[in-house]
Amino acid sequence: MSDQPGIAPERVGLDVERAAGTLRAGGLVAFPTETVYGLGADAENVDAVERVFAVKGRPSTHPLIVHLSGARQLPDWVAEVPDAARRVADRFWPGPVTLVLRRGRRVPRAVTGGLETVALRVPDHPVARALLTAFGGGVAAPSANRFGSVSPTAAAHVGDGLGADVDYVLDGGPCAVGVESTIVDLTGAPAILRPGGVTREDLERALGCSVPVRARSAVRVPGQHPSHYAPRARVVLVEPGQVIGHAEYLAAQGRRVGVLLPPEFADGAGACAGQRVIAVPDSGAQYARRLFEFLRDFDRHECEVVVASVPTPDGLGLAIADRLRRAAGSRSQTAATPGCSAVAERGDEVFEVGGAGCFDQDEIVGTKDST
Repeated sequence: MSDQPGIAPERVGLDVERAAGTLRAGGLVAFPTETVYGLGADAENVDAVERVFAVKGRPSTHPLIVHLSGARQLPDWVAEVPDAARRVADRFWPGPVTLVLRRGRRVPRAVTGGLETVALRVPDHPVARALLTAFGGGVAAPSANRFGSVSPTAAAHVGDGLGADVDYVLDGGPCAVGVESTIVDLTGAPAILRPGGVTREDLERALGCSVPVRARSAVRVPGQHPSHYAPRARVVLVEPGQVIGHAEYLAAQGRRVGVLLPPEFADGAGACAGQRVIAVPDSGAQYARRLFEFLRDFDRHECEVVVASVPTPDGLGLAIADRLRRAAGSRSQTAATPGCSAVAERGDEVFEVGGAGCFDQDEIVGTKDST
């Protein structure tokens, strides 16, 4: 794949017909959604789908999400549409929720990672909807970045990360939600396989039942790798009250430190030691929208380490916590240091243990299957 950091200006724009034609010809198009920018290919063109995996450096066992122009297309792509899927689609589509259902014959196994399930959604972005309508079929798309790195929330991020490996970039401006879609498995009892832009609470209200967040599942979906969404800087997670102290400790050691300062400690921002200090927004929606922007900002300021804490796991805090934990995840798959915060499991449920210490990219964050 190309090592070029940018993309030619003539391959970036708002020409929806050109983008649709590129997809029909087997090319790759980066396009905006309300969550992040996607790297799209014709979902029925196996060669194009395989190129998506090659460009991203993504394992072929990691399924892609098929993007549709509307819920009316859902029966064309799945073996059956259960009542729960209709309720979720009616309530949240177009929007940041992905449904996992039994694969229809139309879906190549290259898209599903060899599984008999398929992940589908209808994005809520006018440019994405225009592209999907003009193209007419399904577009298989992961986030438009190298595998494991910070997701792109602006067209410039796509060029910085993938460069000339993308045939055309539809520039629809910054993404409004900023974290990926919630992935819900509806092949059996409803379960969240990846927290995202639709909250657990809203899903439970729509379905009228409890919806657990699964730490393990026979269904592989995007975003399950223990190390994901990671900046170049090492991410260290500590308790909220320890953020300033730990940043000062690292700065005293001569480290270039970035700090995500919790809202309740924002008054200490001026006194906090750090190469780059960012006060986290009070609003969960604003924090989610800007989280990946913040992580990229630390890399631009050449921070070596980022000190942060995870928000409470309610509302969008659940998705933000998931992204931060994976950004801090082990790239060496080593065991967690005793005394550090970590993600563990009770049965299939995710919960947090520890809290007195910290964990970072050299320490394991969770026990989710990396496949």
